Amino acid sequence: MKTTKSTDRRKFLLAAGLGSAGAVAAVATAGNKVKLPAAEAAAPDPKATAYRASAHILKYYKTTEV
Repeated sequence: MKTTKSTDRRKFLLAAGLGSAGAVAAVATAGNKVKLPAAEAAAPDPKATAYRASAHILKYYKTTEV
C-alpha cells in the first residue's frame, strides 16, 4: 500500500490560498476606471463631501453618552 505524505495536502492548501489571494487582488485593482472631465475632477461638490448627521444619528450619539 502506498502511503501519502501529509505535506501534499499542506502544499495544496497553501497554493489554493495564494491563488485565491492573487485573484482577489487582481479583481480589486482592475475595477472600472472612469475618467472625469477636468472641470468635474477639479471642483468636487461640497455637499457630497460634507458630513451631515441626520436626526437618527444624533439620537444614537445621545444613547452612547456616558
